[in-house]
Amino acid sequence: MIYEAAYVVRPDASEDAVKSTKEAFTEAITSAGGECLVDDNWGVKTFAQPTEEGLRKGNFQYVLYRAPGTINQEIERRLNLNESVVKFLIIKLGDDSKQESLVKAYKNPNHSNVEGGEDGLSDKDKKMHAKRKSCWFSAKKTAPDWKDPKTYSWLVNEFGKISPARMTGLTPKFQRRACDAIKRGRMMGLISYMSNDIAR
Repeated sequence: MIYEAAYVVRPDASEDAVKSTKEAFTEAITSAGGECLVDDNWGVKTFAQPTEEGLRKGNFQYVLYRAPGTINQEIERRLNLNESVVKFLIIKLGDDSKQESLVKAYKNPNHSNVEGGEDGLSDKDKKMHAKRKSCWFSAKKTAPDWKDPKTYSWLVNEFGKISPARMTGLTPKFQRRACDAIKRGRMMGLISYMSNDIAR
């Protein structure tokens, strides 16, 4: 199976601590006969909302890998025991036949330099589109991606509530996917629980 994982290391952790965490993650995958397909360092990012410990920044790491599902329990155990790791997320993407397409489709969210996202449209334009009661994602042939808050932050109001489908105009399929993306983004500190503020 193909999985993606993201974990955040404390910003004050030494380079050796970051390196050893990455090596332990990779070793767990390869020991189970798996393979790392993408290993990307997103760098130090400011959380959209401080953590319970008061941390405002974290060193984000991302891994796309192929491995048997049984290894995820061991990966979670290692990450939970590692004092340098603040938070982590593991998501199942699909079976091995999707490997090539998933690797090609991967984009680092930190490399987007177009105002308003890849399509160049602002959140206001997207909300205006929603008033026509047609699905933005279906029309643009795209999807909300938890890694890039710009693709879904417009679906959260200033009070942190997820807008319902009757207001967004999204189809049930994309409304579910948007809700999942928002919840995952919040878990990783990319978007605030209290507003639509996103990490920088």
